[in-house]
Amino acid sequence: QVQLVESGGGLVQAGGSLRLSCAASGRTFSNYAMGWFRQAPGKEREFVAAISRGSSNTYYADSVKGRFTISRDNAKNTVYLQMNSLKSEDTAVYYCAAHVTLSFLPGKNGVVPNYWGQGTQVTVSS
Repeated sequence: QVQLVESGGGLVQAGGSLRLSCAASGRTFSNYAMGWFRQAPGKEREFVAAISRGSSNTYYADSVKGRFTISRDNAKNTVYLQMNSLKSEDTAVYYCAAHVTLSFLPGKNGVVPNYWGQGTQVTVSS
């Protein structure tokens, strides 16, 4: 059982920045790869970023490379998504996810993470 709670979403102007946080319950946080997904209105859920258990590997969707940074602090049971140079296209509900491996990465047979947070809204306006 892993419980995830996202925070940090809000309204921001295009070009601005936000940092999302995802707090995990329990003492097994370090055993899970973590990811961020998003879902825009009327669109399917989209992979955003992922990080391995020991932070040795990070992965990003092409649409956010160079703008978003995923990180984690296992001592705090928290994963972060720093979002810079935000665009209107980034508007979505952002979800934190946990999985025992990075098998949920795009191209990995469509594996879906086992655990999800409730989501936090990010709205980018001009």
